[in-house]
Amino acid sequence: MIHKTVYRHITVMEAVAIFIGSSFGIGILALPRMAVEAADTGAPLLTLCGLCLTLFGALLITLLARRFPNDTVVRAGERVIGKWPARLMGVCLAVFFILLTALGAREFTTVVAVAVLPRTPVEATTLVMLLLAASSVRNNFTSFAYIQLFYQPFLFIPSVLIPTLALKNAIFTNLLPLWGNGEGHWWAGMASVAALLQGGFVLGFLVPAMIEPRRMPQVLLWGGIFIGSVYLLFVIASLAVFGSMEIRNLMWPTLEMAKITMLPGEVLERLDAAFLAIWVTAAFAGLYTTYFIASLVIKDVLRFEDHAFLSWALLPFIFMAAMLPPNVVQVYRAMEWLGRIGLVLTIGYPLILLAVAWMRGVREERGLPEQADSTL
Repeated sequence: MIHKTVYRHITVMEAVAIFIGSSFGIGILALPRMAVEAADTGAPLLTLCGLCLTLFGALLITLLARRFPNDTVVRAGERVIGKWPARLMGVCLAVFFILLTALGAREFTTVVAVAVLPRTPVEATTLVMLLLAASSVRNNFTSFAYIQLFYQPFLFIPSVLIPTLALKNAIFTNLLPLWGNGEGHWWAGMASVAALLQGGFVLGFLVPAMIEPRRMPQVLLWGGIFIGSVYLLFVIASLAVFGSMEIRNLMWPTLEMAKITMLPGEVLERLDAAFLAIWVTAAFAGLYTTYFIASLVIKDVLRFEDHAFLSWALLPFIFMAAMLPPNVVQVYRAMEWLGRIGLVLTIGYPLILLAVAWMRGVREERGLPEQADSTL
C-alpha cells in the first residue's frame, strides 16, 4: 500500500500529552457517583479495574501499531480482514465517535447551564463549543499535538491540588470495606469507567506520525500513571469526604467537593469556579479528540487526501445528535450504553485484527521508510 508521505514529527512528550488530554475528559465530574453506584465503598478498586481495562485496549492498539507502523487502524484492517469489512468497521467507528462527541458536548452544556449560565439556552452553548472544536479539528496532527501539550500544565497541577486539599475534610472510614458492601455491579461499573477513557483510541492514528514509534510503551506507561493517579485521587477524595450514601444523591460529586474545598489560609473559600475553569479545558480536549478521531476515520474510509473539510461537514449531524436527549438523565443513560457498546469497537476490534494478523502472518513490509501519512 503506497501512501503520500512526510517525515514523522510527533515526539514522545507530545504523544503522552495527547494520550492524557484525550483520556482526561468530561466524565470526571460524574465518575465518583458512577463508581459508587456500581461498587459502593469498593469504588476506588472498581476504578482501578476500569483503568486497567482501558490500558489493555490501549496496549492492543499499540501492538497493532508495532505490527503496522505506517498504517492507521482503518488501513491496517484493510490489510488484515479485507477492504470492505474494514471499511464497514470504519463506518461503525465513525458513527460511534460522532455520537460520543455529540453526547459529550451535551453533557458539557448541561453542567455549564446548571453551574454558570442558567439563563443561556443549551443550544447556544452547545453550538459555540462545537464551533470551537470544529475550527480546531481542521488542523493537522502537529497542531493537534501542540494544543494538547499546551493544555497539560493547566490540567495537571489543579487536578492534583484540588482533591489533595479536599482530603482535610475526609473521614477515611468512609472508604471501608475496600471491596464494597454487597455484590454490586462490578462488570457494568468497570465498563462504565473504561468508557470514559475511549479518547485513547487516538493512539491508533498517532503511531504513524511518531518520530519514535517503538517508544509507544513509554507513552502508555507515563500516560497511564497520570490518568490512573488523577482518577483514583478524585474517587478516593470524593468517597472519603461524602461517603457512599451521600454520593448517590449528587449528580456531580467532584464539583460538590470543589465547593467545600479551600486553599490554606482561606485565600479562596471555594474552588468550584477554579475547578470549572479547569474542567472546561479538559472538556474541550476530550471533545477535540473524539471529533478529530471521527474525521480521521471517515477520511481513511473514503480515501480522502485531507480531513479538514470534514470538520464542518460533520458539525450539523453532531449538533442534531447532541440535541436529541430531552434531559440530563437521558444524556447519562445514553452515554452509559454508548460507552459499553463502544468498548466492543475500541477493544474488541483491535483484538480481532491482532489475532487474525497473527494467524495469517500479515505484517508491515520491511524496508518501508520511517515516514507518516501527510494528511496527519
